Amino acid sequence: MAYVDHAFSISDEDMMMEGSHADNNRGPIKEIALAVSLLVFGTLAIFLGIFMAINKVGGDTAHGIFFAILGGVLFIPGFYYTRIAYYAYKGYKGFSFSNIPPV
Repeated sequence: MAYVDHAFSISDEDMMMEGSHADNNRGPIKEIALAVSLLVFGTLAIFLGIFMAINKVGGDTAHGIFFAILGGVLFIPGFYYTRIAYYAYKGYKGFSFSNIPPV
């Protein structure tokens, strides 16, 4: 029979004693705030970039197109994680706050 050192093992009792990291249906505040701010700033940058491209603000249309692309890069993860946070808050099946990565 093999020797097993139980001094450094993790049992089910140890996991039960730690408790939950999130309160009852209260998500990670910093991560959700970051996702919402990415969503808002991405949306603003897309609209400002389109406005800049149409009116040739900054010299030519390339500046506006670049700004709109930058807004799209901000918008995509902001929308994705804000959607996950919203669905987890509403209690939809398959969504939880643990799906949002820590900052």
